[in-house]
Amino acid sequence: MLSVKFIRENLDLVKETIERRKDKDMMQALNLLLKKDEDWRSLKKNVDELRHRRNEVSMRINELKKQGKDVSALIAEAKTLPKQIKELEDKMDVLDSEIKNLLRKIPNIMHPAVPYGESDKDNVVIKEWGTKRKFNFPVRNHVEILEKWGLADFDASARVSGRGFYFLKGDLAKLNQALIAYARDFMESKGYLYVEPPLMIERRVIEAALDLTNIQQSIYEIKDSNLCLIGTSEHALLGMHDHQILDEKDLPLKYYSYSMCFRKEIGSHGINEKGLWRTHQFNKVEQFIYCTKEQSWDMFFELLQNSEEILQGLELPYRVIEICTGDLGIWKARSMDLEVWRPTINDYGEVMSLSNCTDYQARDLEIKVRRKDGTLEYVHTLNDTALATSRIMVAIIENYQNEDGTITVPKALRKYMNGQEVIPAKN
Repeated sequence: MLSVKFIRENLDLVKETIERRKDKDMMQALNLLLKKDEDWRSLKKNVDELRHRRNEVSMRINELKKQGKDVSALIAEAKTLPKQIKELEDKMDVLDSEIKNLLRKIPNIMHPAVPYGESDKDNVVIKEWGTKRKFNFPVRNHVEILEKWGLADFDASARVSGRGFYFLKGDLAKLNQALIAYARDFMESKGYLYVEPPLMIERRVIEAALDLTNIQQSIYEIKDSNLCLIGTSEHALLGMHDHQILDEKDLPLKYYSYSMCFRKEIGSHGINEKGLWRTHQFNKVEQFIYCTKEQSWDMFFELLQNSEEILQGLELPYRVIEICTGDLGIWKARSMDLEVWRPTINDYGEVMSLSNCTDYQARDLEIKVRRKDGTLEYVHTLNDTALATSRIMVAIIENYQNEDGTITVPKALRKYMNGQEVIPAKN
């Protein structure tokens, strides 16, 4: 989140960002924040004055005692000062808590290119790639195909775990692993460092990565602990350099990771359909970068290119969407989604999400860069999906299905499946 000091010193810039969002609640939060900050600083001034007076009284008592003079009035005053200070400090603590809650409602400074819009319906298509396949037979959905061959069991997973889970079986489970290996090899070729993160992290790290609404709707919290299951390895990678100072010569730090991910999916979408598209548990390969502010936007487009090349390698038609102001998370300065073509719904569906959070997340976790001249600045953090296997498998099944219900394995994945060209394997 932004600091109060940053907001004070860059108030016009913060107001401009909120005005571009046309969000009255954010502006009200900002105005209330400024008022509470003013009250806090006034109390701080009073506390400092009382502490100074306490020191003065203490010194004066010592002086008068040495002179054998009466100090009863000063002693009486000295007894009242700690209580006065404590009362004011308690008020400061309350204000401090209220200020921190308000700060989480103040958005990151947006990039000038972010288009205005009220909702995701106003997001802007900036690119389309690939040729949509024309089928000469009725297109089946992925659940129908998988159940036909016994490659997934959604009924069994519903019995043991509830809706939003799955059993992957046989060739489908192999395809899942093939996709992970494909993404791993691709990211290695780009020079990124592979990381396998913890699947549980402290809530404070989650709070640095998301806003309160997203936490409530997506994050599983572990009872009787301060730990949460990760909704994406991006969160763990963000926390990896918590309260560290990075050297400018080492930036950018480019990571990619594989992990299981866990999400409640309580929002407007929910788990409302059988299958692999929206689930509580899934496999994902993530990209994450720490860099300087000068490197930030070059890294943004590098991540975008990586994701595009991954989809192009799988020969899946897709489009790139610029996220508008009304759909932009408050921790993001700019964001783009990549959506893959789904012939079963005759529309695109999101498979990758790219975000530049500039220094918004790093401020929360005190992650800084030491410049060559010795000065310290907050780093910029960026993240992007490399590949989420469940949704990519849906896209492959739908786009690569054959009339007999089999699925052609994309050429890029065959080496990871011992040369297998069709699912299920022919006997």
